[in-house]
Amino acid sequence: MKHDEMGIVSAPERRLVKQLRASNTRFSAADSTLAVSGKNQKLTDDWESKKLDLVAGGRLLQDGLVYRQNISVRSFEIGGDRKMSFGALLNHLQDTALNQGIITGLLVDGFGSTREMSRNNLIWVVSTLHVVVVRYPTWTEVVEVDTWMYASGKNGLGRDWIFRDSKTGETLANATSVYVMMNRETRKLSKFSKEMRDELEPYFMDCECPIINKDGRKILKLDVTAADQRCTGLSPGWKDMDINQHVSNVKYIDWILESVPHSLMERYDLNVMTLEYKKECDMDSVLQSLSKRVSEGNTDSFSASEVVEFDHLLRLENGREILRGRTVWKLRDTNNCVNSYVY
Repeated sequence: MKHDEMGIVSAPERRLVKQLRASNTRFSAADSTLAVSGKNQKLTDDWESKKLDLVAGGRLLQDGLVYRQNISVRSFEIGGDRKMSFGALLNHLQDTALNQGIITGLLVDGFGSTREMSRNNLIWVVSTLHVVVVRYPTWTEVVEVDTWMYASGKNGLGRDWIFRDSKTGETLANATSVYVMMNRETRKLSKFSKEMRDELEPYFMDCECPIINKDGRKILKLDVTAADQRCTGLSPGWKDMDINQHVSNVKYIDWILESVPHSLMERYDLNVMTLEYKKECDMDSVLQSLSKRVSEGNTDSFSASEVVEFDHLLRLENGREILRGRTVWKLRDTNNCVNSYVY
């Protein structure tokens, strides 16, 4: 999928955006109307007005299968080096995925639940996530984000993202993830029913593989006794829960980085992260974060290495595994500010 092959906003879309911008009326389910193709169309619920508002900030391409949105790097998303943080980048993964669901009309409840999923009390949860950052965008830079979804095995939903410099088309980051369905009440995983697959398939890209290939090496469970770094007593707060009463993905990553030496983050940028989610945790959970350097060298000296690699483990204090991960760090450009952290 090439940058210059993506479509642009159509004339009808441009007219719709102009109408939205020209109107000072606040849309509501009771009395709002919108002129489309010369006809007044009654807006019957809040979701419709939100969907129309989002059209101004994003659009569908490739026969409606790819969602594109431009984002501006804001001051509260950057670190001391004026670059977008890794956590902010992950938030945009979630946001653009949900926006595609809103614009296409798939999303009706929760974080991306479709009508069939809502009827069966199902929600999406992340199974795997792989992110590669080529260059972190800087403050005020405008980033173009493309995302699309596809079938992943019998019971998975794959989703890919590309972050580009909106001016040059330079690739800034790629990401790929697999989601599975979980029952909101029982917290058990669920299979795709025929009705759910029929509902989603019209929006699937015909992809044989993700946009980026994950590291082929299997992430083995970290030997607790071999860990170089550990942080204990970690637990989620109310602010860490999403609307599905599920700990946010960014919080899991925050916990992983708790056991990464600060001396590393002072001089290195997080370049690659691969995560495998094993089990969710709840408000009463108390966790341990463990890390082990797997590249040559020791955790006391990083200065001689261009690339540093760590394996990670999040587990409950009773030993039950929550997440496995691997991170790759690259020596920061000397022109960047010192003392700038990933978070």
